[in-house]
Amino acid sequence: MSKLGNLGARLYRGEVGYDFVGKRKIWYGISILITITAILGLAVRGLNMGIEFEGGAVFNTPKTTASVAQAEESAEKASGHDAIVQKLGENEMRIQIAGVDIKKSDQIKKALAEDLDVKAGDINADLVGPSWGEQIANKAWQGLAIFIILVVIYLAIAFEWRMALAALIALIHDITITVGVYALVGFEVTPGTVIGLLTILGYSLYDTVVVFDSLKEQSKDITKQTRYTYSEIANRSINGTLVRSINTTVVALLPVGGLLFIGGGVLGAGMLNDISLSLFVGLAAGAYSSIFIATPLVADFKEREPQMKALKKRVLAKRAAAAAKGESAETPEPEGDEPQDGYEDDAAPAVVGPRTQPASRNRGRGRPSGKRR
Repeated sequence: MSKLGNLGARLYRGEVGYDFVGKRKIWYGISILITITAILGLAVRGLNMGIEFEGGAVFNTPKTTASVAQAEESAEKASGHDAIVQKLGENEMRIQIAGVDIKKSDQIKKALAEDLDVKAGDINADLVGPSWGEQIANKAWQGLAIFIILVVIYLAIAFEWRMALAALIALIHDITITVGVYALVGFEVTPGTVIGLLTILGYSLYDTVVVFDSLKEQSKDITKQTRYTYSEIANRSINGTLVRSINTTVVALLPVGGLLFIGGGVLGAGMLNDISLSLFVGLAAGAYSSIFIATPLVADFKEREPQMKALKKRVLAKRAAAAAKGESAETPEPEGDEPQDGYEDDAAPAVVGPRTQPASRNRGRGRPSGKRR
């Protein structure tokens, strides 16, 4: 088995682990800082909305010897608006100009033909009205609202309302960061961006639901034992699914990163940036929130319940009593004994460390004495 596989098995069995839940205030602080930065970027710079949302014209030119800078200068001079120029194929260009009507479009087309040394009839001009973009935006908001409502209802039924609330907060966290990154880098927001944003919601929930399912199984009959608090069980759930979360996230990020950095950056296919950036940032933020935000939030919500408060007092009292007697806080477990299968009524630390092999309790028992007959 590979080293990563061995680590995953040891994390799953609780032999090693990192105290994610215990350090949740650090993760909350980091998330708050990132979210504030994203909101400030959105407020100061705003989103660079594409012509699909603002309306305008798109001009596709034939082969030309003019440079992108020349085409951009010509388009801005003729229209009086900012222009976005992308090079396509063999010296062909795509020029986008927002806020242009039909009359202005004809003037721009003639000016481009003259400056770029091409025939005006060979330039294709497409006009996009702002009402079409408004319809797309409204449909996107409706889809987002319906998706969130259905997800919250499902999680509340399948798990509980605290997990649904934590997942909702994690989703808002991921969307805010993704939109803020778009504002900071200035990438154009297109219908492809909207599709990417809606897509990452499912990826964001995937890892969260995996951890919640593990937590639900391990926390069955938790109040009948005095070995673990709810936060410690939540931490074991994160560690048990950690390698799986990392593997799925890396596998998903590799092709998306190829689209963003190689397709959009190296090869210059700028039209790939709108959807690939939202997917890349959203996937990374979703993996982060499932580990560092969603599950710690559930632990915070649950620890406020009277039953969980009483359980925590019993666990800490038993550990204090064991420490006063000079006994070890850690008790060896029988092989295969996991919290979800049955709790031992012994004290244990919050983060489970390497376990020792239990001595045979029945050694020498049940054997007949005397000679064999």
